[in-house]
Amino acid sequence: MTKSTKRALASECINKQNQVVTVKGWVKRIRHLGNVSFLVLREHSGEIQCVLENALAGMKIEIESVVAVTGEIVKTTQTKSGIELLAGKVEILNASLTPPFELNKKEVNASLEHILNHRTLSLRHEKLHAIFSIKATLAHAFGEYLNSEGFTRIFTPKIVSQGAEGGANVFKLNYFGKEAYLAQSPQFYKQMMVASGYERVYEVGSVYRAEEHNSSRHLNEYISLDVEVGFIESFYELMELETNVLRYMMEKVKEKHAKELNLLQVEVPTINEVPSVTVLEAQEILMKCYKKEMPEGDLNAEGEKLLAKYIKETTGSEFVFITKYPKEARPMYTMPNSEGTTNSFDLLYKGIEITSGGERIHEHEMLMKSFEEKELNPAHFEQYLNIFQYGVPPHGGFAIGLERVVAKLLNLPNVREASAFPRDCERIIP
Repeated sequence: MTKSTKRALASECINKQNQVVTVKGWVKRIRHLGNVSFLVLREHSGEIQCVLENALAGMKIEIESVVAVTGEIVKTTQTKSGIELLAGKVEILNASLTPPFELNKKEVNASLEHILNHRTLSLRHEKLHAIFSIKATLAHAFGEYLNSEGFTRIFTPKIVSQGAEGGANVFKLNYFGKEAYLAQSPQFYKQMMVASGYERVYEVGSVYRAEEHNSSRHLNEYISLDVEVGFIESFYELMELETNVLRYMMEKVKEKHAKELNLLQVEVPTINEVPSVTVLEAQEILMKCYKKEMPEGDLNAEGEKLLAKYIKETTGSEFVFITKYPKEARPMYTMPNSEGTTNSFDLLYKGIEITSGGERIHEHEMLMKSFEEKELNPAHFEQYLNIFQYGVPPHGGFAIGLERVVAKLLNLPNVREASAFPRDCERIIP
């Protein structure tokens, strides 16, 4: 037998039979059966069963304590992995109190509020842990695809002098005696980076909305997956790009997370062509099929759900683009068209908006006029507006709300469940 002093991961132990190793992790469960005890140790790579015999049998160890177990890896028919560790030494590195809820049952039997109040502990539960492994892969795949298409990742400030979306849904703060805001969006900076010659940029970062929507679909801080592209011919190019991005993200989740998807009983959608309808067409469908009247130039939450139901039934797609919103319903930088609407779109997934995007105004005079029409003082946006006097190409982009994608993909009833440490109208801890 050979002896290793370096920590061995549970996932590596299948290749270490007849070797003496040390594994370290949390005690998932322990069973005492007379002169033998079985301890299941959990860490980030997996689990391993440790057999405690002789003097170690009956050893008192609290669930969720952190331990180091040294012993020999041997074959067995009693575990899924086909191996177990015959313990020669068990060291309690840090004992645990009794957790506030059971972490080793199939479901967490606690309210969402209680779970979030004990968030670090709750994430040890395998189902909750799986959520954020999948979320990480979605974010990574987003960047991976765009990198392969010649995009540059950018990093924009989150303390800004003005909100990029207009309106009052911004958090104000005192910035060394000056009034500043938390960024609602990296929109201005995305456009400025396109104008600076990078042409194709993306960002993965936090954005902040001071909306008092204490609902199951809103967060006041969330992760936005942002894209901006220069030299576009049409906003339909952006819709095609997003379709390709989302297809790649979903395929990566399928490729990497079979275990987690099975655990969560989730089927990842296959994204082919995503259907699209104009806002006007969507409103006509809702009136004709469901006798539902929508707000002028827009859809409400009920309308989005019903339209998604209609699209799913008629095309099989869980996604649908809604295009050509009126100017009144879009930010000041949105490109108008000859039809009296805008070259803009939203993307719905399972009945909820996950994306807003479109073509931007790239001509200085037109942009100035749009700011004035929105009753915004151009002097407050001077740094942004000045760029458009120095040759900015036709461009556009979109932003995907990561938590909403995760929530809908995994069928989570509340978007807070897709945020490790959510921020809403009432929650600022942990």
